[in-house]
Amino acid sequence: MAGFFNEVLIRPVFNALIAIYQFAAFHDLGITIILLTVAIRLLLWPLFHATARYQKLAPKLQKEIAAVRQKHKDNKEEQTKALMGLYRAHEVNPFTPFISLIIQIPILIALYQVLRGVFSYQPAGLIYPFLAAPAALNTTLLGIIDLSKPNIVIILLAAALQYVQAKISMPEHEPGAPIEQAEKLGRNMALIGPVITLVIFWNLSAALGLYWTVFTAFSVIQQLIVNRRLRQDGRIYKSPKGTG
Repeated sequence: MAGFFNEVLIRPVFNALIAIYQFAAFHDLGITIILLTVAIRLLLWPLFHATARYQKLAPKLQKEIAAVRQKHKDNKEEQTKALMGLYRAHEVNPFTPFISLIIQIPILIALYQVLRGVFSYQPAGLIYPFLAAPAALNTTLLGIIDLSKPNIVIILLAAALQYVQAKISMPEHEPGAPIEQAEKLGRNMALIGPVITLVIFWNLSAALGLYWTVFTAFSVIQQLIVNRRLRQDGRIYKSPKGTG
């Protein structure tokens, strides 16, 4: 199983990193990580987009799902048809979050393994025959930040972006509506998430912190796009300030 994971994920990610490093990133590991992260996020754009959209609509969907189940509680066939119609009307797939996790987790593990081991650079056995391996890697960002060590600036930026991403992905709260327990929990997680980010990356290399910073920044951009489209469609509440 380990050999399969290595050949299918770790080796391709490693070679993508080396190719970008040599041909597109001016032999700068920091720029390489940024470009590689953006490339992966663009490749998975439809999946992340669907997940962000589903999460934003989730509370409204749950209320409508409960109403459908109550209405057709004595007829499972009609209940199933009504639920499918509800999902189609909102243009969502209830399995989107699960599918997203199944696809994301192996890729994230592969990236973590590659970035964690990049400072003990040993291309033998990993590099593809058609790709020339550099003798060594310049493990800095723009020659300024040493990516082999923790960096407080990158850590703080990652935590700040984590907070922003959590805030804008939270469900809209309509005026006058009571704040439910799930919404309170979401607001608390928006504060806890950045703290967890600080703790995790405090002693990890800045290479991993940079990856997570770019990854989260991309999530923020994508969530803003989703939120804007949902407001334009009238699917979520448009606050007076146009935030959320």
